[in-house]
Amino acid sequence: MEKELREKIKATIQHEVVPATGCTEPGAVALCVAKAVETLGCEPRSIVMRLSKNVFKNAMGVGIPGTGMIGLPIAVAMAVTHGRSAQGLEVLTMPQQQVDDAKRWLANHGELIDIGVKETSDKLYIECVVEAEGHRAIAVISHRHTNFVFIKHDDQVLLDSKQGLLQPDESDSNADDNRQQLELTARMVYDYATTAPIEELDFLWETVEYNDAVSTIGLNGMGLHTGRILMEQSRGDMVHTVVARTVAASDARMDGCTRAVYSNSGSGNQGIACTLPPYYYGKLNNKTDEQILRALTMSHLMSIYIKRGIGRLSALCGIVNASMGVCAALTYLEGGSFEQIGYALKNMINTIAGMVCDGAKPSCALKMSAGIYTAFVCSELAIHNSVVNSTDGLSETDVDYSIHNLGRLGKEGMCQTDDCILDIMTHKHA
Repeated sequence: MEKELREKIKATIQHEVVPATGCTEPGAVALCVAKAVETLGCEPRSIVMRLSKNVFKNAMGVGIPGTGMIGLPIAVAMAVTHGRSAQGLEVLTMPQQQVDDAKRWLANHGELIDIGVKETSDKLYIECVVEAEGHRAIAVISHRHTNFVFIKHDDQVLLDSKQGLLQPDESDSNADDNRQQLELTARMVYDYATTAPIEELDFLWETVEYNDAVSTIGLNGMGLHTGRILMEQSRGDMVHTVVARTVAASDARMDGCTRAVYSNSGSGNQGIACTLPPYYYGKLNNKTDEQILRALTMSHLMSIYIKRGIGRLSALCGIVNASMGVCAALTYLEGGSFEQIGYALKNMINTIAGMVCDGAKPSCALKMSAGIYTAFVCSELAIHNSVVNSTDGLSETDVDYSIHNLGRLGKEGMCQTDDCILDIMTHKHA
């Protein structure tokens, strides 16, 4: 593989695999609020948030780091009192004293916050309008969790991506344009992961450091205690152990753990899922550091490739693409060929394609366990050259066409499903 192409692929991974504190949707909302407040220049007396349905859904029931609380009001309060937009998706990382300040502010000023849904075709959309002392500021994030597309102070437009940047902004650069233009294929993912100079991949070790630390916290018992309970019942079984240690990190993250994790494609849970199974399984099977690092690369990059077809936010659970990345990595660690990795991916598509996203919350750990257990089954079948027929469901002879079909399901086929899920979540019986 040519050096120029390798550099583009590495830039793609580095752009999509980044640290994040707490669930990325509340983090992105807090980031938008922080930017709006900074633009206003003083404490707001009115905060109006309008969110796309997917963002609203994913932020309703998830724990906010360090607060012992769920939902957006406390995330907004943290952004108002101590948020710094320069922190990106780590904007909710703050000491306990500042968290306590935010709680007091919310108790006294909660009525200032108005949060609602905005009808928009953009599945990732966050709009914050703040006002105080006769002044008004607006900040809008769209398409990606950290991508500001509009910023305005009173009558002065500071940023409008539709008209070109009016001031420098790091989130939209020529380098980013190049990343978006890079069209990945399964073969490209495989070739990069298996042949790139190993020193070019070293940066991914940090994903293990971050996510393993959060797993350790989760094993003490957080969220639904999924990881802790599964670990207690593992009895030395390798697959059970890998799943338990992985989902423990989701337990912690969904319950408001203050430690950052490395995310993938804007999702902390996807980052956890892509990172920990290849690492734990590789270590338990005495694989070399190089094999593990290449498996990590394959897991993250394959998930990025699949997720691009589905879309940033979807009614399709992100564990679908993340566990497919894991399945590819497991197959590689078992000595599987590119053809067998294709078998594994097609097996996965015909198994968990319908898993829906019904918001971010502690039970996401259960979905993660389902995805990873399935990855082990589908990988084992592929190693024995057992693959679903090309006439089955979403599968085709070519693995890339199969992945494309999955993307169509997530991006086009499940739009009505998304509306139904949100309606159910916002109209529950007492």
